Amino acid sequence: MPRRTIHLSQRVDELIRRMARPGESFSATVARLVEDGAVAAERRPRMAWIGAGEGAEDLGQNAERYLAEIARERRS
Repeated sequence: MPRRTIHLSQRVDELIRRMARPGESFSATVARLVEDGAVAAERRPRMAWIGAGEGAEDLGQNAERYLAEIARERRS
């Protein structure tokens, strides 16, 4: 089995330790969680707008303003 070294934040490390099953090693927990996450991601259909390149060119810079406008429109 190949060995990989990854760097985890303290928060992720704590989450992995909480998710471990009784008697399960840290490595086995990480492998299980990665596999579970990958399977779940494959099952979910990708939203059409993700990665489509559609929308305003400055969306990343002005997202908060755009979202506030949408929220105001929905309230009225």
